[in-house]
Amino acid sequence: MKTQNFIGVLLLLAICTSCRDSASDYGSVADKKMPKVIDYNFDIRPILSDKCFACHGPDANKREADLRLDTKEGAYAALKDHANKYAIVSGKPEESEVYLRITSPDSTQLMPPLETNLKLNDHELKLIKKWIEQGAEYKRHWAFTAPILPEKPAVKNGEWPTSDLDFFVLKKIEELGLKPNERADKARLLKRLSFDLIGLPPTLEMQDEFLNDNSVDAYEKMVDQLLSNKHYGEKMAVHWLDIARYADSHGYQDDGLRTMWPWRDWVIHAFNENYSFDTFLTWQLAGDLLPEKNIEAILATGFNRNHKITQEGGVIDEEYRIEYVTDRTNTFGKAFLGLTFECAKCHDHKYDPISQKDYYSTFAFFDKVPEKGLYGTIDASFADPPNMKITNKLIDSVLSFVNNKSPYPVDVMVMKDSVGIRTTHILDRGVYDAKGEEVSFDTPESILAFDTEKYNQNRLGLTQWLLSPEHPLTSRVFVNRIWQEFFGKGIVRTSGDFGMQGDLPTHPELLDWLAVDFQKDWDVKRLVKNIVMSSTYTQSTVVSNKKLRKDPENKFYSRMSRLRLNAEMSRDMVLASSGLLNTEIGGESVKPYQPEGIWEQATSGRGLLQEYIQDHNEAIYRRGMYTFIKRTVPPPTMLTFDASNRDQCEVRRLTTSTPLQALIILNDPTVLESARVLSEKLSGQELTDDEKVTTAFRSIVCRMPKNEEQELLVDYLKEQREHFTKNPALAEEFINVGEYPAQKNRDAINVASLMQVIHTMYNLEETMTRS
Repeated sequence: MKTQNFIGVLLLLAICTSCRDSASDYGSVADKKMPKVIDYNFDIRPILSDKCFACHGPDANKREADLRLDTKEGAYAALKDHANKYAIVSGKPEESEVYLRITSPDSTQLMPPLETNLKLNDHELKLIKKWIEQGAEYKRHWAFTAPILPEKPAVKNGEWPTSDLDFFVLKKIEELGLKPNERADKARLLKRLSFDLIGLPPTLEMQDEFLNDNSVDAYEKMVDQLLSNKHYGEKMAVHWLDIARYADSHGYQDDGLRTMWPWRDWVIHAFNENYSFDTFLTWQLAGDLLPEKNIEAILATGFNRNHKITQEGGVIDEEYRIEYVTDRTNTFGKAFLGLTFECAKCHDHKYDPISQKDYYSTFAFFDKVPEKGLYGTIDASFADPPNMKITNKLIDSVLSFVNNKSPYPVDVMVMKDSVGIRTTHILDRGVYDAKGEEVSFDTPESILAFDTEKYNQNRLGLTQWLLSPEHPLTSRVFVNRIWQEFFGKGIVRTSGDFGMQGDLPTHPELLDWLAVDFQKDWDVKRLVKNIVMSSTYTQSTVVSNKKLRKDPENKFYSRMSRLRLNAEMSRDMVLASSGLLNTEIGGESVKPYQPEGIWEQATSGRGLLQEYIQDHNEAIYRRGMYTFIKRTVPPPTMLTFDASNRDQCEVRRLTTSTPLQALIILNDPTVLESARVLSEKLSGQELTDDEKVTTAFRSIVCRMPKNEEQELLVDYLKEQREHFTKNPALAEEFINVGEYPAQKNRDAINVASLMQVIHTMYNLEETMTRS
């Protein structure tokens, strides 16, 4: 193989096919302008939360000078040691101690204190001064106020919106002095849509169908086709598995085998069947408490039991039981409320109005499970109780979506409450045996009071509270997360923190419109279709210098963002394009190729998972979401591409870019095997070099190659054929990869040559990007 030529082809093709969306070489948005009217939520609270609330906020134990600045009552009250002075005097910054202290030339009087390394800039000082001059109006935190359906804003370009949501986006674009992009070309739009809805590249048949359909509703027909595809549920389930911290092992040091995959099968089934979100939520939090016994709903409660469990002898039983309840409580706070609930476990929340009592009152809902901190042994064949035995008879009659190929039953952990099993107490500093005040079922009043006459006093009542029309967070949090799935970031970028330290929504009216509209029927597929049918979503990714200067991070969606395929889709892309993909839905997790010795070096030295035993045959060609996840040693390839290790609830994956990612696509056995298999298929057909290259390019990059790309690749194919003809032993060595049976009577020279070209295509930036 000629390394220089290979690298040259990669570079040239990258130039031909990429359309970079980076803004690293451009300046940021122009200097902030002073608003005419200062808004507490969007202009002042973020400053106070960052610079002041740690010492003058909700946490009474850490509050200095008995001064609260997070409430109007606290800020307007007389100072503790100066009865004639006030932190804030409406309309008079020169009499407001807050303003006087943040502008003081005396370093001993300056706030925040120098030792905190916090400082207000000139713009922030001017904002606070103007806010006080305008009356210093306090408002409830925007996320703790129930959303109200806003009116569609007036826009200049009334022909561009195809959905109501587009009006809100376009309004911001026009205010920025920009115009939205043209619609993406059909090939790139289909690739984007296919990866976003089913997590797979469009087949050649899908490409031909869509490109040749010139009807006005061609795009909508393709949207409907993909929404009804059996792989839609798999794609939607991936983000929920992160949230639910699903894994195939228990975690901690021993990290033994866990069997919860039937719950994963249910999640896929629920998305495919388009269960309404209120049902989806209720069954997972409280399916065991429904008035009528529902086997499927009980299985759904496995959501609560996906946390880590210890299997190590000598642990303190109650300490770990408390850890499990803590995990369920924290997951509830992040998954459904979008709050850093866990910050109130040991003390009152420093920034959000969530007290430690609020935390343990919510904790109480998850504290009635008859479980132990340590149960069974590392290789126990049963699940920790409470559990559910799924027999094949049960599958045949009720749980038909569970893909159990074994003749034996499967045990999964589920939820069950026992009346009067224990009382719940505030735990001093969060220590398991430091019991303080007893608490009962309740939720933070700052979010929404828990009406005991209206709601059941158990987890079912908790779901009723979440789904109340007056609840400010539930629908906002979910629609924001779905938006994140399609645009790479949420309208609130901190999708796990809608609290005072979280980012403000870039489009608050749009978020509220989506939330209120979603609450009408909690229809997830309708929400998804509304997003992908919008003009906002169907824009091209082309970016001008002007847009990079004015909106480098694409906060205002004047173009579509380019997103790298996630860990699962990177694997699925090469398998699907080569024809190797095993399209089976559900079932046990599998162990594909993995470097030797990784488990063995990190294992405790005992149990079924002490060494990695690779699967074979069709199992190793399953989708990435079915890859076995051992918590202490997550799949290395997926982890390199930023997959969650499923240690705890994760609502957003961070995207990194490292040389290791490039090395994996260059050297991973699955990528090389896929290139070999696709090459064998094409080499075995009566096709010209041009036809082979075109077919491979369309299968992998999902569009027709440009003339210069086609010429470059065909020349490279001929060059590689000459190279391998002179070095036949290298050809045999190169194509000897992977377990998939080699094609009989294959021509090693031709297979190796085309395999090299296909492997090059897999390494293109455009291939690995959802454009």
